[in-house]
Amino acid sequence: MTAEPRQLAVGDEVEVEVGAVAHGGHCVARHEGRVVFVRHTLPGERVRVRVTEAREGQRYVRADAVEVLTPSAHRVPAPCPYAGPGLCGGCDFQHVALPEQRRLKAAVVREQFARLAGLDVEVEVEPVAGDRDGLGWRTRVEFAVSPDGTPGLRRHRSHEVVPVADCLIAHDTVRAAGVLGRRWPGEAAVDVVAPSAPEGAGAVVVPVPSGEAASPRVTERVSAGGWESMFEVGARGFWQVHPGAAGTFVAAVMQALAPREGERAVDLYAGVGLFAAALADAVGPTGAVLAVEGEGPAMRSARRNTASRPWVELRPGRVDKVLKPLVRQGIRADLVVLDPPRTGAGRVVAQQVAALSPRAVAYVACDPAALARDTAYLREGGYQLRALRAFDAFPMTHHVECVAVLEPQEPA
Repeated sequence: MTAEPRQLAVGDEVEVEVGAVAHGGHCVARHEGRVVFVRHTLPGERVRVRVTEAREGQRYVRADAVEVLTPSAHRVPAPCPYAGPGLCGGCDFQHVALPEQRRLKAAVVREQFARLAGLDVEVEVEPVAGDRDGLGWRTRVEFAVSPDGTPGLRRHRSHEVVPVADCLIAHDTVRAAGVLGRRWPGEAAVDVVAPSAPEGAGAVVVPVPSGEAASPRVTERVSAGGWESMFEVGARGFWQVHPGAAGTFVAAVMQALAPREGERAVDLYAGVGLFAAALADAVGPTGAVLAVEGEGPAMRSARRNTASRPWVELRPGRVDKVLKPLVRQGIRADLVVLDPPRTGAGRVVAQQVAALSPRAVAYVACDPAALARDTAYLREGGYQLRALRAFDAFPMTHHVECVAVLEPQEPA
């Protein structure tokens, strides 16, 4: 009779052979038949790991690689002294050469589509315009503050604050704000934003909670090919953190959809109106754009950002609730853009999008698992994946942004 493998406990150290990369910034290893999700390692390495999370009746445990016994050829010294076991949790791949980071992310996208959508996809992770060796890109950073007022960043999967003197992935303007060089008594966090317009304006600093109520609006300039527009965004609101990301995604979506003058487009999870504005300028006054976003600061910004384009209609509310009466009335659209939160759009919204019968759907996703699941739902509604691109909008982390294009399935 085979004995049950020994339960692993937090703090235990064991040696493992590292297998494939997995979604979430870790690789998969096994110890005595038990799955171990390991950070700070690479496929093919042999490492000594220290267990960081374990539960009774464990199906898996989490661990950090604390000693590399057989290194990968793609391993490099981490440029940041806070990127390592037990330290800042913001970066997953500082120990990995940048080209290999992108290959790992592509492998994760392929695995998610195979597992959740039943599709074999070919994809490369492309750099975003303005990339600088994977550093100096983050234009929005929330620095956590410890109870004694010391600023820093949080440990991986923890609320504990790691004091830091610098953050190498932060934009130069963010670093120059000097937030890490002073104390912040009574604050829970300090948000620092480096807006793109006007050029050279400097960082906006918002302590939380004391400055939250008076949080200012900032201006972002977006250029995509020959198109350019300005957007007002709340300093603490959602906006792409890589300076080249918004323009890259707009260009990818517009190239894929090829909107025509006079067409009707729908922008779901419209945020501050980035895609709605680009679509509106493409379809022109003889066309129409419906943008859906929950009521709140983003919708207020969207109203201002699209005010000069009266053929844009903004409808506040939950996407599924806004779409429900349109589907019931048999409303049709030529184009749909989906840019949902990390959790994805879900089956109901995917079914509603299919019911609008667009000639093309562009789905912008920050989570490949959610994108793959929703692709499967759209396939159930009669749509097929025509193209898939992935972008390294978050270098040194496991995050990757994808743009998928779906069209009606061709008759058999």
